[in-house]
Amino acid sequence: MDICTNRKATFEYFILDKFEAGIKLKGTEIKSIRAGKCNINDAYVIMKNNRPYILNMFIAKYDHGNIFNHDELRTRELLLNKHECDKLTSRIKKEGLTIVALKAYFKGSLVKIEIALAKGKKLVDKREVIKKRDTERKIQKEMKDSYK
Repeated sequence: MDICTNRKATFEYFILDKFEAGIKLKGTEIKSIRAGKCNINDAYVIMKNNRPYILNMFIAKYDHGNIFNHDELRTRELLLNKHECDKLTSRIKKEGLTIVALKAYFKGSLVKIEIALAKGKKLVDKREVIKKRDTERKIQKEMKDSYK
């Protein structure tokens, strides 16, 4: 079950490789996520000491929390295998790629984040995507009208 998705990421970046990562959360954060109060539209991942951390992932404060409630935009550690961390670090340094968060979802009772190695799109590429989307929309509309 998807919690939240980053639809802007596929428009802004070419997605090259995807990874599934666990995330370290506090108790009030998981309760807030279960209530559906999570947003990853501006989230991105950095590598620090060969460990991935997600920044700008918004998890709203838990309504019934107390003074130990979490910070909404705190930096959270992602959980990946050492081999995956090494692969991400080397590709970022060699190819100049970035890591973006694509979606957050439940896998059983655990929260997982789908992250991707991505390369930024130029303005021309974005225009081509918009043009392609518009033509597909027109074709679908004409097909729908022809069946009436």
